[in-house]
Amino acid sequence: MAPEEKAAIVFNSTFVRPASFYISGFTNIPHAQYFFVFLCFVYIVTVLGNCFLLLVIYLDEALHTPKYMILFNLAFADLGGSTALIPKLLDTFLFNRRYIVYEACLSYMFFVYVFAAVQSWTLVTMAFDRFIAICFPLRYHTIVTKPAIGVMLLCSWVCSIIYLASLIKLIDRLSFCTSVVVVKSFFCDHGPIYLLSCNDNSLNNIIAYVSLPVFILGPPILIALTYVFISVALKRIASGEERLKAFKTCTSHLILVAILFVPILSSHIVTAATAHFHPYARIINSSLTHTIPAMLNPIIYALRTEEVLNSIKKLCSKIKTSSVARKCRFFLLPK
Repeated sequence: MAPEEKAAIVFNSTFVRPASFYISGFTNIPHAQYFFVFLCFVYIVTVLGNCFLLLVIYLDEALHTPKYMILFNLAFADLGGSTALIPKLLDTFLFNRRYIVYEACLSYMFFVYVFAAVQSWTLVTMAFDRFIAICFPLRYHTIVTKPAIGVMLLCSWVCSIIYLASLIKLIDRLSFCTSVVVVKSFFCDHGPIYLLSCNDNSLNNIIAYVSLPVFILGPPILIALTYVFISVALKRIASGEERLKAFKTCTSHLILVAILFVPILSSHIVTAATAHFHPYARIINSSLTHTIPAMLNPIIYALRTEEVLNSIKKLCSKIKTSSVARKCRFFLLPK
C-alpha cells in the first residue's frame, strides 16, 4: 500500500465530527434567570418596534426614498438577527436544552453572523447618505438614488453571505476528537468552536483575524472618516444655526453607531490590553451587544425623524377615517 493511502486511512480513522455541541455560556452565572427575562422583554420590544417600522415604511409611499430604503434594511437585519439569536438562546438556557446537533449549530452561527454583518455595513451605508447630504447637498439626489443604494445594500448581503458561508465551510473540515464539544459561549460562536479542534486550524485562524477588520474595525473606521469630512464641511457653513441644524441630522446615526460598536471595541481593547477578560463579563457584554442595538434602533432613529412621525400620524388618520366610513355605511344601509 502506498504511503499516501496509509496516511488517508489514519486521517479518516482519527477525524471526528461531533454529534452535538454543548453550549455552556450562562452556566453558574448568579441570577441568570433574571437576565433571561430581560432578554425576553428585549425580544418582544425588538419585534414590535422593527415590525411597526417596516410596516410604516412599506405603507407610506412618501418614505419610499433611498434614505428609508437603508432604514428598512437596518430594521429587517435587526429583526432577523434578534430572531436568529434570542429565541434559541432562551430555549437553550431556560429549558436546559444545551445540546445542539452539529448541522444546527453551524446554521445557528451562520444566521447570527450574517445579520450582524449586514447591520454593521448598513450603518456604513447610512453614513454615506449623511456624508453626501451635507458635503454635496446640490448633488444629493443625483448621487444617492434608489438603484445606487439598492446596489450598496445588496452588496452588503451578498458579500456577508459568501464570506460567512466560507467561514462555516472551514469549520466543517475540523476534527474535534470528542463526540461532544463544550462551547464556552452563549451561542455557537466561531472562536470558541474552532479553537477546540484537534487538527490544523490555521485557515480558520486566518479568517477569524480577517473578520476583525472586515466586520468590527472596518465599519467604524469608515464611519469615522465620513464624519471627519462632514466636520470639515460644517466648518465652512457661515451660520452657526445652520451648522447645528445640519449636525442634528447626524445625531441619531451617531448614537446607533456608538450603541453597536462601543461595547464590541471596548471588549477587544480590554482583552488585548490585559490578556484577560472575565468569561462572565465577556458573555454578558457580547449578548447585550447582539441584542440591545436591534431593540433601540427603531426607537432612536425612527421616532426622532420628523418624516416617520408624520407618516405615523397620516396612517392613523387614514385608519380613523376608514373606521368612521365603515360605521356610517353600517347605519345608513337599509336593514
